[in-house]
Amino acid sequence: MNKTPKYWNTAKRYLSKKDETMSSLIKKYRSPSETVLTSRKDVFYSLCKSIIGQQISVAAANSVFLRFKEKCKNKINAKTIFKLSTIQIKSCGLSRQKVKGIKSLAKQTLDKSFNPKLISKMSDEEAILYLSQLRQIGKWSAEMILLFTYNRPNIWPVQDIGLLRAISKNYKKNYLPPESYVGLLQKKFSPYCSVATWYLWRSIDPEPIQY
Repeated sequence: MNKTPKYWNTAKRYLSKKDETMSSLIKKYRSPSETVLTSRKDVFYSLCKSIIGQQISVAAANSVFLRFKEKCKNKINAKTIFKLSTIQIKSCGLSRQKVKGIKSLAKQTLDKSFNPKLISKMSDEEAILYLSQLRQIGKWSAEMILLFTYNRPNIWPVQDIGLLRAISKNYKKNYLPPESYVGLLQKKFSPYCSVATWYLWRSIDPEPIQY
């Protein structure tokens, strides 16, 4: 894992001034050993984890991912996965569609039809479109990659159920909160929506999320 993003402390000050609720959350989750957004800077690893975790609980996803990691002998990369058979990957507890997604990712990485090095030069919108072309990767998954792997500062994943639950809880809104209100918060928190998202997530799950 790499160090905390350089913008983190600036973002905390900015958000605290902009929003009273956010200021309270930032104070609440401050500690000497504050765990914040970090990244392993391994896009392939994160994409595999994202595909595995789709539409299942966090506990189930962790269990499947551990088996997947063992099957790869702790080497989660395109070459290792390309050599594994569909049956071998499926035996980790993955659906056929997820296996196809992971195998396709390995193939596209090896033949360079998918080149993650290009992403750092793209805008958030361009990167989301580029990642969404991968099998089993939609907008939400692409946003998680930009947030957790690239540590982009202004990601606001409006399809994320956890974020919407946290907005409802902290801003006293019914669930689901109105789209217009979610949009107002996005404007208020920009250009540090990623940091706001992280603190809102913490308010419903004290364990920091990592991809």
